[in-house]
Amino acid sequence: MHCERKITDDLYYIGASDRRIERFENAYPVPEGVSYNSYVLLDDDVTVFDIADRSVIGQYFQNLEAVLDGRTVSYLVIDHVEPDHCATLADFMVRYPETRIVTNVKALNFIKQFFELDIDDRVLIVKEGDELQTGKHTLSFTMTPMVHWPEVMMTYERTEKILFSADAFGHFGALSGQIFADEINFDSMWDEARRYYSNIVGKYGVQVQMALKKLSGLEIDYVCPLHGLVWRKGFEKYLEKYQQWSLYKPEENGVLIVYGSIYGNTQNAAEVLAKHIVEAGQNNVKVVDVSKTDGSYIISDMFRFSHIVLASATHDAMVFAPMGNLIHLMEHHGVQNRKFAVIENGTWAPMAGKLMEERLLALKGMEKIGEKVKVRSSLKKDGDEQLKDLAMQIVGSF
Repeated sequence: MHCERKITDDLYYIGASDRRIERFENAYPVPEGVSYNSYVLLDDDVTVFDIADRSVIGQYFQNLEAVLDGRTVSYLVIDHVEPDHCATLADFMVRYPETRIVTNVKALNFIKQFFELDIDDRVLIVKEGDELQTGKHTLSFTMTPMVHWPEVMMTYERTEKILFSADAFGHFGALSGQIFADEINFDSMWDEARRYYSNIVGKYGVQVQMALKKLSGLEIDYVCPLHGLVWRKGFEKYLEKYQQWSLYKPEENGVLIVYGSIYGNTQNAAEVLAKHIVEAGQNNVKVVDVSKTDGSYIISDMFRFSHIVLASATHDAMVFAPMGNLIHLMEHHGVQNRKFAVIENGTWAPMAGKLMEERLLALKGMEKIGEKVKVRSSLKKDGDEQLKDLAMQIVGSF
């Protein structure tokens, strides 16, 4: 049975959700699933905006056919070629052989890499500022490369002031009947919105800033992303978040303590430090076990908090592997502009602290607080005093 929803008199949501998926892009846990959004605009020429992942192909085409009600599709706008939005392109072109693909040169090159399709005579290439009239609606196109692939563009519908934003302004999580952000308490979704941004787009802050500048001149009443909820109210708050995140400014003053512990002694040091920080006057502290918590959640918290403490055991004269993997993710996702401190533990060759410091200082705009605290096997009284001093320095750095 079809399951579409009306957004405006002429625009419909025809996407679908996947609740069976374990990891988005086979990398990021999505315990609440994910939505794959697509939209159809009814006009003299019917236009579809992006498609959907193969996992929801059956529901997707039922939704589209119900809205079309016997009509055909004149244009398929492809803003983003990533397979979760474009894997069903060949199926689409077979079903709607009269459709013309509207996209840019880079996107067409990617399409040809993914598919063996003879479609050159069915493609309308657009560039920055080009317009397409579909009847009473006018579409214009803005190139937004690296948000988060190099071919990405956004489409703006001028009559009803609708922005089709590709992967920007999306979030993890399947939809549960609601398609508008104001139909739920979105405050409960900010963590998943940040986790989505920091892990999918986070590295490309400069490019996000360029895109935001391009969009700043548009009047926007609706934002239709490729994942998550549609915005028709309160979008200004999301723009503020994107400004913060893309400038690598923390959302909150607070301390994230991440530990990698083998037998529990490094964990003990991390928890003692947390106690001292709270006693010194900073209550916004979060302690996380890197061996248990997926890195995507920790990266998200690093975009959230102003201060980071990494506490790691030494393993074979190296950083404990789960902590080393986390630092790799920090490098990969462009974590920067944070104050940090380091705790190391080691019984016979403590090296984790030195190695962590070298990699963290290589990240852009990172500021070290105090000297690393060295724990020899287990925390003793002198180590506790060092942690107390470090806590005072951390709190004093706000």
